Amino acid sequence: MYQKENSSWVKHADFTICDMLCLQLAFILAYWIKNGVGHPYETELYRNVAVVMIFIQLVCTFFNESFSGVLRRNMLEELKKTFEQCTLVCLLVLVYMFLMRVGSDYSRMILLVSYVFYIGFSYCSRQMLKKFLKNRRYEEGEKRSMLIVTVSSNAKNIVETIRKNNYGTYHLAGIVLMDCDKKGKTIEGIPVVAGSEDIISYIHKNWVDEVFFAVPKEITIPEQIIKDCSTMGVVIHMQLATMKSLGKNQIVEEVAGYTVLSSSIRIVTPRQMFIKRTMDIVGGLVGCLFTGIVALFLVPAIKIKSPGPAFFSQVRVGKNGRPFKIYKFRSMYMDAEERKKELMKQNNVKDGMMFKMDDDPRIIKGVGHFIRKTSLDEFPQFWNILKGDMSLVGTRPPTVDEWEKYELHHRKRLAIRPGLTGMWQVSGRSDITDFEEVVELDTKYISEWCLKLDVEILFKTVMVVFMGSGAK
Repeated sequence: MYQKENSSWVKHADFTICDMLCLQLAFILAYWIKNGVGHPYETELYRNVAVVMIFIQLVCTFFNESFSGVLRRNMLEELKKTFEQCTLVCLLVLVYMFLMRVGSDYSRMILLVSYVFYIGFSYCSRQMLKKFLKNRRYEEGEKRSMLIVTVSSNAKNIVETIRKNNYGTYHLAGIVLMDCDKKGKTIEGIPVVAGSEDIISYIHKNWVDEVFFAVPKEITIPEQIIKDCSTMGVVIHMQLATMKSLGKNQIVEEVAGYTVLSSSIRIVTPRQMFIKRTMDIVGGLVGCLFTGIVALFLVPAIKIKSPGPAFFSQVRVGKNGRPFKIYKFRSMYMDAEERKKELMKQNNVKDGMMFKMDDDPRIIKGVGHFIRKTSLDEFPQFWNILKGDMSLVGTRPPTVDEWEKYELHHRKRLAIRPGLTGMWQVSGRSDITDFEEVVELDTKYISEWCLKLDVEILFKTVMVVFMGSGAK
């Protein structure tokens, strides 16, 4: 029987509980400093806030994945993560106080001192807990005995890797070399106990809980060895021969009944996508409300300046080539698409992969320039976001004719759902005239995507729009 490793949420429950205790300890000490030694939970207000603190801390830990990769982080990275977690928790506590209108009754000194202590306690406790986990030594009978099956050229590296990530879980029973006979010798202090001929007899007569096969693909592991290990009830771990051409992001999963090695430019968790989609829905609802208000003023203005529909729709190419209809407030005259062909010679973007030009004569004078300068023409796309065609942050969707000109590496920028704004829009918007630079920025966004990056881009977008920089 083999106990599967817990998911990261359960796996790091020790850090979560420790962080929760640090928050409460910081709160109690801050209360004592302000009011003297006493019972901080006697007062209803402070008791309620303390309970809300626990709930907020758990929510932040879950959605922010605060302890993902915690054992691999160095001291500086841990300090940064601790500061982010503690600051987020305290800011949300402030939001709670504001919404519940209890901020004026709660001591600001207690909140500030709690915040400072929380950072200090949390950081120190994380470092101590990590040191304990890395240095702990189970009693010999509590460890899982692992036998490594590999080749001589890989043995040293495999032993070092397992030791680095062991944290006292495994007792390395020995090494089996499939390509040579070095029985009796040691590698990194671990004895070579068998070869390909006598591996089964060794497992049969010795303490072995698990066998880790780390053999290059050019060497075939006899099927009988695998069957005999299964017959004996030994747990088998098989290292997959990953393909370098697939890139760094590779995971093992089950697809349509097959166990496969999957690769993508960016692999995300269901939790991350749930949060991103939630942000899109909330942003889409709020955006649609503002769009309705803006439409009351823009629709008559557009119709007066240029007779015809106030809204403009166009087929664009979305995620991985999926076509969809995008919506905008019309900022150009009705014959804009026909006149575009005549103006291609004045295109500012190299190779004609996108169309941008100074003083575009197709734009409706007055109202058209205003709504493009303020990006109000983009507001109807909040409906696209709500429908799921687009996201708040992503890569701008190309037109069909632009899509048809794409080379292979250009398609990478559509590996994610298109967005209302994105990295290249806040990095220059219309000032960028090299399409390869656009592709580079979009690719960087996709490969480095995280929820924090989305928030940063949204904030920068608001600043860029208010300053009116880069828009034409």
